[in-house]
Amino acid sequence: MQIPAILGWVLIVAGVWSLAVWPQFLKRVMKDPRARDASGKATKFLTVHVVLVTVSMVLGLATAAIGVAGLLG
Repeated sequence: MQIPAILGWVLIVAGVWSLAVWPQFLKRVMKDPRARDASGKATKFLTVHVVLVTVSMVLGLATAAIGVAGLLG
């Protein structure tokens, strides 16, 4: 796959951004009082955010990988 270098770099930066930002967000969510119920079990609030972060990080990794493949292809 051949893409212009600038687009490859944009994809790499976007992917790295996602991989850097989302874990920090998850740390804040896990400290939120809504993340656990009175017995310490995970709430739907936490579950939804863990899924959101996971999907976003997978997409960020894929985005960066596509950017690298575009630069090398």
